[in-house]
Amino acid sequence: MNAVTDAATASVAGPPERLKLTEIFLSLQGEARDAGWPTVFVRLTGCPLRCTYCDTTYSFYGGQWWGIDAILAEVARLGARHVCVTGGEPLAQKRCLALLEKLCDAGYVVSLETSGALDIAGVDARVSRVLDIKTPGSGEAARNLWGNLPLLTAHDQVKFVLCSRADYDWAKDVLAQHRLHATCDVLFSPSASELPARTLADWIVADRLPVRFQMQLHKLLWNDEPGR
Repeated sequence: MNAVTDAATASVAGPPERLKLTEIFLSLQGEARDAGWPTVFVRLTGCPLRCTYCDTTYSFYGGQWWGIDAILAEVARLGARHVCVTGGEPLAQKRCLALLEKLCDAGYVVSLETSGALDIAGVDARVSRVLDIKTPGSGEAARNLWGNLPLLTAHDQVKFVLCSRADYDWAKDVLAQHRLHATCDVLFSPSASELPARTLADWIVADRLPVRFQMQLHKLLWNDEPGR
């Protein structure tokens, strides 16, 4: 079992540097380069996007205000080296940048899960930015901020969640046009309710794409139970 702290039960005295959080919990990282590592997840509340396949809609509203120092104290209490700041869309809260910087200063291995619809230029260079490029099937492809792509480095990662063959072909074109695989790790994931994982795996192998196929480890282990 993993330790869970529900932000709704936390009371935080009001320092000026505050963020609205849905939850902080300890689990295994289920995706991307750090999959399998025990990780503290800091889930910020709110998101300007409404992707068709979103599995964290509970983070759109509500939440509780936490001071950044209180967040750091809770991360330390949970006791993992890896920290993932996620949402929602964490960059929708301006003070997310200060939180990321302080987590890095404290010596954590920090990743940021972001939709790619908001500017990543201000994110601390020590953070691994996991940029989710929205496909047509997500319903939010028009929100992609393409100016983010030249900012990516080898420390970052790009993720495509694919809903169909049309999404796959679209993602292949983006991959080739921007040569993303020459810059950073590129991850292709199936939308669980829409595209069979084996089908996507077969397409990647047949096309010899320079991408990493991934499934969500936490869903395989815990059946996507809330708070995992």
